[in-house]
Amino acid sequence: MKKAIGFLSILLFSLQSFSQTNSVFSGGFESNTQWYLNDKGLKDEFNNPTSHPDEPIRSNNYLFLNYKYKNWSFGIQGESYEQNALLNMNPKYNGTNVATYFVQYKTEKIDITAGYFYEQFGSGLLLRSWEDRALGINNALRGGRLIFKPLKFIMLKSIYGQQRTGFDVADSKIYGQDIEFDLKELFKFETSDLTLGFSYVGRDEKIDIPDQKFNNLTNAFAGRINFTHNSFYASTEMNFKSKDAVVQVNNQVNNRLVKPGSALLFNTGYSKKGFGIDATFRRLENMSFFSERGAKGNDFNDKIMNFIPSLTKQQHYNLANIYVYQAQPSVFLADQDLVKAGEIGGQIDVFYDVKKGTALGGKNGMKIAFNFSNWNALSGTFYIFNPQDYETDFFSFGKRYYTDYSVEITKKWNNKWQSAFSYINQYYNKKMVEGTDGEIHTNVLAAEATYKFTPTKSLRVVGEHMWADYDKKNWASSTVEFNMNSKWSCYVSDLYNYGNDLEYQQNHYYNLGGAFRKNATRIALSYGRQRGGLVCVGGVCRNVPESSGISLSLNTSF
Repeated sequence: MKKAIGFLSILLFSLQSFSQTNSVFSGGFESNTQWYLNDKGLKDEFNNPTSHPDEPIRSNNYLFLNYKYKNWSFGIQGESYEQNALLNMNPKYNGTNVATYFVQYKTEKIDITAGYFYEQFGSGLLLRSWEDRALGINNALRGGRLIFKPLKFIMLKSIYGQQRTGFDVADSKIYGQDIEFDLKELFKFETSDLTLGFSYVGRDEKIDIPDQKFNNLTNAFAGRINFTHNSFYASTEMNFKSKDAVVQVNNQVNNRLVKPGSALLFNTGYSKKGFGIDATFRRLENMSFFSERGAKGNDFNDKIMNFIPSLTKQQHYNLANIYVYQAQPSVFLADQDLVKAGEIGGQIDVFYDVKKGTALGGKNGMKIAFNFSNWNALSGTFYIFNPQDYETDFFSFGKRYYTDYSVEITKKWNNKWQSAFSYINQYYNKKMVEGTDGEIHTNVLAAEATYKFTPTKSLRVVGEHMWADYDKKNWASSTVEFNMNSKWSCYVSDLYNYGNDLEYQQNHYYNLGGAFRKNATRIALSYGRQRGGLVCVGGVCRNVPESSGISLSLNTSF
């Protein structure tokens, strides 16, 4: 720990010295600290107080430094988790150490990186390495990457590395190649764009099990096409993963079931001023992909190689995020009532701006947004007893996982007043999605109003209600936010689970806090309760336990 801190301090001093030349030095620091309090008012389903961590003060800290000189870039990130990482983060995040580092040389034709790097092929269904600190994800690859552009319309990528896990790397090798052709540049299209892409990803992990029926090297291939013409666009991507062990329980790799995987993604839409429509279809079959097979089923998104977000509307209201759908790419054969080999479904978004001066739009117009999404299990024939096996029907829909539809109306009344109204209807099959029990139907109403005193001073009030017929049943929520100026803001909110059948779980999840922002620095302080459940960013989620405490965050860049 002391060596890591010393190394970062020396590097910071050295880079500051170099930055006196015509080079560029930049960086950032982020700290998220939580003091967990012993809140006896929060109880589990058996009327026992929720557990209090042995180390109640925990902090996640990140320091990133970057130095650029001409075509060269050098970067390093140090991380500190003291006394431990925040609750329900990957336990491998522990202590203080150098986390990632890289050296990069880049020109118009060539881009070479050695060390840790992030990469994505196509939509990410085969490969995506990225960092999301709120989710505790950093699956950077440690190795080398070459990007070569021999001609303006061709881009080649080649990668090799081992995936980061905690402060170490996974026990496997990852290979990848990607080629993309920009046909607009080749054929000089004026109103259209057309690109073609092809990808290969290999994961080589040695497995020691008797009579192994799959190769150590898993090969995955993808092809994609993207087309736009004026206001219309469409894209599709096909993915295939070679036969591999199907892991249904974390850290249990065997020959019980060996199957290939596949994915199909299609998106199309049309957009012009005042109107837009977007539709997405996706089918996944056995598409979980981890740098170590046994990592399948871990709770921390550790060693995940690909990017499979849930394709549903990312709701911004509190109660609409209680029953959040998570993508179902995996195989699970438990019993005749709980069999899964993937998912099939899609979503549609429609946006319409009612014109100003019309009877409905009034003086300032009005915005209407509609969303519908539906996701089902794959239909087919499933054999749950030895030998396990399954055969799926490609375009058939099995049991329903999740459905939602919503409408949101936003109206600006004048230069000071703006309001919004939302209705959201959800169906959530808790047994199929979580492997527990029950099917839940919800109706959520939300309304909000914002009043601007000045361009930088405003008050926002939000009210929400959820009707649910199962699980924790009805909720109510309210939020008040006050922006005093461009620097200071504060808020108070409360989620009340008044409809819970268990009286001792009819909790208030209250929060109050404030933030200060100046230039590139933001400091926030809050106190309150955390509702247990999923925290999601961009369709990828992690579970958080119920807790109570004080939070302090600092984020700055330079």
